[in-house]
Amino acid sequence: PEMNHALMSNYAPLPVEFVRGEGAWLTDSKGQRYLDALSGIAVCSLGHAHPAVLAAISDQARRLVHTSNLYRIPLQEQLAQRLTGLAGMERTFFANSGAEANEAAIKLARLFARQKNIREPVIVVMRQGFHGRTLAALSATGNAKAQQGFEPLVAGFRHIPYNDLAALHALADQEPDIVALMVEPIQGEGGIVVPRAGYLKALRSFCDQHDCLLIVDEVQTGLCRTGRWFAFQHEAIRPDILTLAKALGNGVPIGACLARGRAAALFQPGSHGSTFGGNPLAARVALAVLDVLEQEALAERARALGRRLMRGLAKTFQGLSAVRTIRGRGLMIGIELTENCPALVERALQARLLINVTAGNVIRLLPPLIISDQEADEIVSRLGLVVQDYLAESKPAL
Repeated sequence: PEMNHALMSNYAPLPVEFVRGEGAWLTDSKGQRYLDALSGIAVCSLGHAHPAVLAAISDQARRLVHTSNLYRIPLQEQLAQRLTGLAGMERTFFANSGAEANEAAIKLARLFARQKNIREPVIVVMRQGFHGRTLAALSATGNAKAQQGFEPLVAGFRHIPYNDLAALHALADQEPDIVALMVEPIQGEGGIVVPRAGYLKALRSFCDQHDCLLIVDEVQTGLCRTGRWFAFQHEAIRPDILTLAKALGNGVPIGACLARGRAAALFQPGSHGSTFGGNPLAARVALAVLDVLEQEALAERARALGRRLMRGLAKTFQGLSAVRTIRGRGLMIGIELTENCPALVERALQARLLINVTAGNVIRLLPPLIISDQEADEIVSRLGLVVQDYLAESKPAL
């Protein structure tokens, strides 16, 4: 059917409509079943229609959905306590999305600058980084295509290459007013780019030396996806500010900005807010999500499944010169081809497999953390066939 013309045309959705989901499987309007290796872009980590999430939504909807932050919300307070405990942080601000969590982080960095009497603060961000599409988050995003047409952007951001400490030190020599570094521990939209070991640790010590804040954007990597609760824990550091969203509500919109130390006390009544942020429904669901992640030890499970997928993919794509590299951590995996391959998404859809392609030539896999070993193997075999057929037909000039 034709797209609804009452919608703005900022999306180009695939020709499929899903009506039901269960675990790692989605069913379309024609009754066909698809294996979901994308989780709604790292959102449905517990899969679809998870009983604990269902119970939390329906029970809370019967009691109370929304009151606004003019009143205390005990569920929000409990959720803040749980998150700060898990992340080693002190305080939390709740929003509704990753972009909003990042806006809050950027505003904290600006307030920090005011405290230091810095009039024109600089926040260092990474090329190919992605932080969202609101104006400040977009300005922090290192992607010219996403920014196109929205200039003038918010001032005060400097982009340097990711995973490049020399570039950071060179910039610091010219810029005395750096107040924060904002970074993804693994670049998601940028193509599942895993920095070399020690990178985050080096950023942490840079911030300590230069008295600036380390903002870690874990919107895509957070909440067990990479095999730890948070990806920064692979390097045993702590950020000053941490942003979360995606998996936190398993599909119910919620974002969080966590802070510690000096960054934790910067917001005062009136300095930032959100009508819906941390409402009873979203907070209740997020608590249920944390319970399941914890009780089912899904961080360890993501590690084991990640190893299994990487082994399977390496074997399947062995000897294919068009496959440049397979990389990732836990259940966040990128397969980089030598050529752009946007057509693969629709081909995989025809094979009843949901994937996406990011950065032009990187197949991105973000399956639910609850998949079985058998489902992990099924992802590998379906993807293997799709890619091999595609390469045989397109015969890219290698």
